[in-house]
Amino acid sequence: MTAKLIDGKQIAADLRQQVAAEVTRLVQAGKPRPGLATVLVGDNPASQVYVRMKHKACTQVGIESFGFTLPADASQEEVETLVRELNADPRVHGILVQLPLPSGLDEERVLNAISLQKDVDGFHPLNIGRLAQKGRDPLFVPCTPAGIMYLLEQAGAQFDGANAVVLGRSNIVGMPAALLLIRRNATVTVCHSHTRDLPEVIRRADILIAAVGRPRMVRAGWVKPGAVVIDVGVNRVEDPAAKKGYRLVGDVDFDEVKEVAGAITPVPGGVGPMTIAMLLKNTVRAARLQNNGGLPDN
Repeated sequence: MTAKLIDGKQIAADLRQQVAAEVTRLVQAGKPRPGLATVLVGDNPASQVYVRMKHKACTQVGIESFGFTLPADASQEEVETLVRELNADPRVHGILVQLPLPSGLDEERVLNAISLQKDVDGFHPLNIGRLAQKGRDPLFVPCTPAGIMYLLEQAGAQFDGANAVVLGRSNIVGMPAALLLIRRNATVTVCHSHTRDLPEVIRRADILIAAVGRPRMVRAGWVKPGAVVIDVGVNRVEDPAAKKGYRLVGDVDFDEVKEVAGAITPVPGGVGPMTIAMLLKNTVRAARLQNNGGLPDN
């Protein structure tokens, strides 16, 4: 059996089209054009690339974007002051502080300074807290976990009563993804470096999310036949035959596992494109919330 390929690139492209259409409807209805502000502190090359990608994506769907850059030695107060100014700017509906921040800055304090209604990255402590509580809903869900759930839905995954395993417990992906699966009535196991009999635990999963940052860690023998596998890992491995001398692989041994799984995401072209697509979707939702006086739009 060869698994169904979950084409994140195409699914994200379709979602971006929906976002662009929604932006057009808002503007035609006389509402302000949704606006996203990014805050980049320092000169981390990877962060610079990610921010450029986000601004380009905004342009493609009609969202206005505003870029703010502070030096690596910016003080805590300077960063928080900028965030507060953006909170008060009516053109800005969403604020994204690019992580990680330079050492010496208190990340939690910066995230806490973002207005809850503009927290399109979904990392404000109140949004995460609401995600973790039964009967309460966050205004925004972190983009990568939200993208993972969207991919699972598109792949036809059955959540209710399913055994779901999340490999990795990061604040950015693993823990929010586990909480989202619990909300869909899955029985969730979160695995990490201290998990005993890891292959056996993973082998029970109907849904597997691998987000641990170890290249090709999950092998075919670890995967339940027919499982839906979401590979979040992006790892660089040397490959002399490749033009750049390396290639990107996931946390799952794709060539092996595709012969066992029922559906699987590739790397690249799986989860990655969904993160920015969900950011765009959250930004439009933020604009709607603010246009409605802070009330949910659904």
